[in-house]
Amino acid sequence: MKARVIAYYLPQFHPIPENDQVWGPGFTEWTNVAKARPLFKGHYQPRIPADLGFYDLRLPEIREQQAQMAREAGVEGFCYWHYWMGNGRQLLQRPFNEVLASGKPDFPFCLAWANHDWTTKTWQRGSGRIETNRYIAKQEYPGDEDYTNHFNYVLPAFKDHRYITVDGKPIFLIFDPYRFTDVMHFIELWRELADKNGLQGIYFIAIGNATSTVRRRADGTLEKVMPNIKSSAEVYNNFLALGFDAVNPFGKPRAEMWYTGKYRRLTQKAIRRFLPQLPAVRFDYPKVMRYFFAPEDSWENVFPTIMPQWDRSPRAGNFDGVYVNATPEHFKEHIANALDIISQKSPEHKILFLRSWNEWGEGNYVEPDERFGHGYLDALRNSLMPTK
Repeated sequence: MKARVIAYYLPQFHPIPENDQVWGPGFTEWTNVAKARPLFKGHYQPRIPADLGFYDLRLPEIREQQAQMAREAGVEGFCYWHYWMGNGRQLLQRPFNEVLASGKPDFPFCLAWANHDWTTKTWQRGSGRIETNRYIAKQEYPGDEDYTNHFNYVLPAFKDHRYITVDGKPIFLIFDPYRFTDVMHFIELWRELADKNGLQGIYFIAIGNATSTVRRRADGTLEKVMPNIKSSAEVYNNFLALGFDAVNPFGKPRAEMWYTGKYRRLTQKAIRRFLPQLPAVRFDYPKVMRYFFAPEDSWENVFPTIMPQWDRSPRAGNFDGVYVNATPEHFKEHIANALDIISQKSPEHKILFLRSWNEWGEGNYVEPDERFGHGYLDALRNSLMPTK
């Protein structure tokens, strides 16, 4: 295998009480996917799933089919988004809990802690205006007792034979290290708990953009900075200084600034906060993706992201940019660039995170749809599998 591809996996395809209360009974990610409409001529919306249909992740046979598709495409395993909101409160935990308890599918997995607030704004810009924003669930960090309970909840997964490791350690990703002011202590505590429970350690991976408009101060507060699109060294080193073993960067904002012009792109985003009804910005996928990887993505402890397509209009309406000309063929070119970036790394560290397996509300998925069928899965398989 040319790379260890780990695919982010969204468990939001089943009803939960929190969503029922805010959006009405039966709400899932499919609700907005099915309601999406084209924003301009030729805009590919709505996106309709093919082989698996509008599935419900409470069904074990769906989870088995997904694992089989991923395995055949050369994906090493799924990285399930994990929602621990603090004080033991969780969201969307049922699919993963059932995978863990049942032993099925027998397919590798790991966890990425989606440590961010749940607010209504995530799904409420579709009307073309900024709506009242309110919390569905707030992310909290109560302290050591909760950190320990969190570890004990995750421990059975860490000890499962399917759990993905790097250098013999189970990997654990954190979505927003900067706004978790206690993250250094959290990492130290979990490493101590891992040692007491017979693990070789924990391999912590920071998720973050390859270029950033914020910098974390020594006291944990954040300051605004002008992004550096030429080098990601400072951003990556800042994550590593917090105690992380590695970084999983997302190159999308960097690529958009290179493609559009840094100051023009920053201005576009600022204006859109006040005028969300403006037409959606279009990004030409093959042209933008030339700038997706930073030079520092070749570092041994940096595990880049690959992105097949992007269109958040089912959630965000006009607010976010829409990637046009995103096709399996262009995705294959993107994968080739990624493989080149990681080519000099040791086999254990030739890791690419696929973002994503099934983020249908972001138009960011490789599962079969009515337009491209298995095209994105074929692009993965043909790029990753050794030729006979």
